[in-house]
Amino acid sequence: MVTVTEDEGLTLVVRREEADGAGLAYDYVAGRITLRVHSALAAVGLTAAVAAALADAGISCNVVAGHHHDHLFVPYERADEAVALLQELAERAG
Repeated sequence: MVTVTEDEGLTLVVRREEADGAGLAYDYVAGRITLRVHSALAAVGLTAAVAAALADAGISCNVVAGHHHDHLFVPYERADEAVALLQELAERAG
């Protein structure tokens, strides 16, 4: 789970089943993609490269950086396409 507190309110990133079970309303259903590379929190360029590849395909992407991995949240219905694009990106960087 991810929580973000802003002046306007609280944002929760939770599984759909949890939101439904708690009666929480939501307006965005995402597919979660975990990047399996270990990147330092201070590293430069990884997020930009990933975001650019997805943006070129018209796929929105929200990133949450964990200590060990970055987690991407993309539109649920385009998650498989996003994974394929990221695999291509990894092969080119390879």
